[in-house]
Amino acid sequence: MAVEKSYYMTQEGKEKLEKELHFLKTDRRQEVVERIKIARDFGDLSENSEYDAAKDEQAFVEQRITQVEKMIRNAIIIENDNNNPNVVSLGKSVTFIELPDGDEETYTIVGSAEADPFEGKISNDSPMAKSLIGKEIGEEVAVATPGGDIQVKIVKVD
Repeated sequence: MAVEKSYYMTQEGKEKLEKELHFLKTDRRQEVVERIKIARDFGDLSENSEYDAAKDEQAFVEQRITQVEKMIRNAIIIENDNNNPNVVSLGKSVTFIELPDGDEETYTIVGSAEADPFEGKISNDSPMAKSLIGKEIGEEVAVATPGGDIQVKIVKVD
C-alpha cells in the first residue's frame, strides 16, 4: 500500500475544508443530480449536451469530495512553535523588507492545502517559504523568485 501524502494546515484551514466537504456532499451534489434529471427529459442522451455537461460536473464534484476527504483524513495541524518566537516556521507570519529598496511584505507560511498568495498565505513547499523557514528576526536571506533571487531582511515574526 502506498503511503498517503500528509497535508499541513492550520486548524482554521481544516475547518474550512470540512465546511466545503459538507456543502459538496449536501447542497452541491443534490444540485447536480437535479440538473441530470432535467437534462434527461430533453430527449436522446447521445446528442444531449446538457446531459453531458451535467455528468461532467457530477464527476468533478465527486472527484473534489474524494480529494477533500483525503486532505482532511491526512491533515497535520500546524501548532505554533512558541519555544522560539523569533524563528520563522510553519504557521507563523513573517514580515521582511526587500533589500536595497525597502519594500515591506508580510506572508503567513501554511501547508500547501490552504496556500493562497492573494490572501498572503504561501505554501511551506514554495521556494520563498523554504528560504525563510528556520531563519530569525534580523537575518538577511536570499530568496528564490521567478524573476531571480532577491535579498530580504526579516523584521518581524508573529
